[in-house]
Amino acid sequence: MEGILESLIPLAGIFFPIGIVFVVFFFINKIEKHKYNAIIEVSKNIDDSSKIEEILDTLNDKKKPIDYRRSGVITLFVGVGLFLFGVTFIGADDQAGQFLKGAGLLVAAIGIGSTIAGYLYPNDSAEINKAVEKFEE
Repeated sequence: MEGILESLIPLAGIFFPIGIVFVVFFFINKIEKHKYNAIIEVSKNIDDSSKIEEILDTLNDKKKPIDYRRSGVITLFVGVGLFLFGVTFIGADDQAGQFLKGAGLLVAAIGIGSTIAGYLYPNDSAEINKAVEKFEE
């Protein structure tokens, strides 16, 4: 019996994330289906085509550009928090403390890089225009 359980644990570790991905895709598909069915029902009751276009425009998902500065600062402080957790609560001499300190420094470095990327690659049109004007001077 133990041999069967020992062989099922790695399989569960492999198939569990795959199952999570399938569940997420299933529910995203279900939500989109209900959204489009609602649009069809509403459009059946509206006679004015301009109102239908307004509804479609409001339901369109507009992707906002990623704000690297904001996410970088958040990631930086998560890394600092991991580092401090490794120093204070677990102890600096413990192997787990050393691991958390290293992981915290790695995450903080990623946060610093993301913040710098946010300043190097502006994402809204005003910042892009300002960068182009500065370059042209």
